[in-house]
Amino acid sequence: MDTASSSRRGRRGRLSIPALVALVALTGSACSALGTNTGPPGYLAAPFGTDGPIVLEILSSRSDQVTGGDALIRVRWGRQVRADDIVVTRNGQDVTEAFTPDPGSRSMTGLVTGLRLGWNDVATLQPYRVNMRLQNFPIEGPVFSGPKQYPFLCKTEESKLGQPLIDNQEGVGRRVYDANRRVIGWSRQCSTNTTIEYQYRSTGGEFRAMPLDGSRPPDLAKTTLLDGRLVDYVVRVERGTINRFLYAIVMPVPFGEDPQARPDHSSWNGRLVFRFDGAVGIGHDQGQLEPLYYMDDRVLSKGYAVVFTTGVQTTIHFNMQLAGETALMTKEKFVERHGPPIYTVGIGISGGGLEQYVFAQNHPGQLIDAAIPQASYPDLETQAIYVADCELLERYMDTSDNPKWDTWTNRRLLIGLNASDAVRNPHNNNKPGSDECVNGWRGMVPLAMNPNFTFDYDSLLWPQVDPPGTEDKINWTHWDDLVNIYGLDEAGYARNPWGNEGVQYGLAALVAGKLTPAEFLDVNAKVGSWRESADMVAEGCPFMPTACPDPNQMDLWSSRNMHLSPDDGKTPAPRRTPDPKAVEAALRAGLVFQGNVDIPIIDWRVYEEEKLSTHHSRESFVSRKRMLNVDGTADNQVIWFADGPSEHTPLTLAAFDAIDDWMANIAAHPERGVAGNKPPAAVDSCFDGDGEPIATGPDVWAGTTDDRPAGPCTKAFPTYGTSRTMAGEPLEGPDFGCTLQPVADAIEAGGYGTWRPTAAQQARLEQIFPTGVCDYD
Repeated sequence: MDTASSSRRGRRGRLSIPALVALVALTGSACSALGTNTGPPGYLAAPFGTDGPIVLEILSSRSDQVTGGDALIRVRWGRQVRADDIVVTRNGQDVTEAFTPDPGSRSMTGLVTGLRLGWNDVATLQPYRVNMRLQNFPIEGPVFSGPKQYPFLCKTEESKLGQPLIDNQEGVGRRVYDANRRVIGWSRQCSTNTTIEYQYRSTGGEFRAMPLDGSRPPDLAKTTLLDGRLVDYVVRVERGTINRFLYAIVMPVPFGEDPQARPDHSSWNGRLVFRFDGAVGIGHDQGQLEPLYYMDDRVLSKGYAVVFTTGVQTTIHFNMQLAGETALMTKEKFVERHGPPIYTVGIGISGGGLEQYVFAQNHPGQLIDAAIPQASYPDLETQAIYVADCELLERYMDTSDNPKWDTWTNRRLLIGLNASDAVRNPHNNNKPGSDECVNGWRGMVPLAMNPNFTFDYDSLLWPQVDPPGTEDKINWTHWDDLVNIYGLDEAGYARNPWGNEGVQYGLAALVAGKLTPAEFLDVNAKVGSWRESADMVAEGCPFMPTACPDPNQMDLWSSRNMHLSPDDGKTPAPRRTPDPKAVEAALRAGLVFQGNVDIPIIDWRVYEEEKLSTHHSRESFVSRKRMLNVDGTADNQVIWFADGPSEHTPLTLAAFDAIDDWMANIAAHPERGVAGNKPPAAVDSCFDGDGEPIATGPDVWAGTTDDRPAGPCTKAFPTYGTSRTMAGEPLEGPDFGCTLQPVADAIEAGGYGTWRPTAAQQARLEQIFPTGVCDYD
């Protein structure tokens, strides 16, 4: 995650396929077939194909996930039906006038409005009776993410959309003022009126507001679309609120489009880009709608439409269930206004890359049809496992009297992540020597796990939220942000899936002969674990700057919130068992990417291992290995690495071009499947700093997910491990927990390499691991 940008924000972020849902009349109007549809998209198809009497389709969402009181519906009919005879109703009321014929086909499409909350019936009464049930939810949500989170900080005004709409006079939410700054009401839902404005790209390379008088700007630029047409570079920008988050839909349009008329799609290439964004946040925040997220010249200039919502901005929250719900609702809004796109491709960095993997798995065929994840991870929940190990191991090495740990590259033996003897360490008087745990992840444990850790962020906004001090009652942890999923433990805090019971830190180094048995026993006796949420206390310096004047308050590792040995390892420090209910909930809710995706993916990243960046490169191969574990193939995923700079716009555009060719091939030859339609450019590759290929081909990453000799890209861009792979876990981990085996069984199975523990050493291992050690086989 982008911890650099996170730290600037303070406490919280701061560190299509259309659904075919049809019931088809099998006979004439005298004998009609009635039924309901509450299942997933595509679960029931017309039994007699396109020549059947009548088929109803919902194009904008699943039939049981309609929001906002409207749905885009298509009616199709066979040759024996006359279009003029068809009558469409909504809950018994004639809505046929909402439909217009689709050119060149026996179908018509219309936006059916006025749906009531709950179940609705859309039907054709003439000449055949066909019924489809739609379940409608409010535009403020929720649909399936559970109870809304309160308090919730509105930021419509900060997003230049005016104050939020008043929805109560009970003194709950953000205050709304009149022109004299007198409170006239409160907003709990953070809604705002939808706005539409027009902007143009200037010849100087900037987006500017169109003149209010409708005149043509003298510096209006031209742009060349994908089909080669040269057009005025003008875009319509729609902004508003969906599911309490802020959204933007940007569409290329011709100069002079009438905002009151039907949208003019002549400058749109028919393709949709869904933008996702990264960093880390803990919720209770609407987020701020910034143009940099949706005014993307790279794709708008080619005629793509762009959609974005703060609900998929992981710097705002990391609830993948809520984010997925918000993304579906936002895509629904787009389709209702503009119709189904040819395809939707996702793009986003860091957490925005992670979301594409998770959403493609959780919402197949609904949200994105292709993905361009950049600097991504498979998911946050399993990533957090080894990140939470970081400070446990750093504290051990920093306080150890073993000189081995003074050489920073040796720290890889325990943390697995990269380390450098040259990178300067801001936590050590800027002296050379650091690692990714320090440079990338320091402070993430307080941010994600300590309910008492709060920064004075948004200090001018929270005092405008009533009741006063409401934000001080929040348990600021990632687990509590997802309390609808994880549930509460006996102490009233959200359940926590993290644990390290049975984890033998440094096992791989021991087996390789790089760690002595004494060192191995020492680290595992002293490393400890994290306390329960109810037992955590306020952080010290540097996480609480007010504590820094007192030298005794320095606590780089948050050690005051660790379970440590009371006698420097003589009594081994306790380990934590993952909460099994939390683990089950994470898997059930789709928080973990398990590899079951079948869309075109170009996973690409700038190689940043030397910078000790959080965006370490192994995660692309973790995603691939999980995909391989599902069905033995990951041919729908392409991996590209580039050697700097941080912005590789030409490669991003090359990824878009490859995806476009890939999707065109799929449309032309669906029988070949996703992997069978890959274009020549969609191949594993690595590039130099100028974007020139170093190597391309199916074997360039050999040795990353298998035991083959290293391929040329594997050699050029070495990857590192994690604390859990150094403990013997396979690449596709980490697991929340592991199968435990007795120490004696591990010894008998040769789990310690050439080391054969003495009776005293075995007794010590059994003292350190009283419930057994991890058996990853």
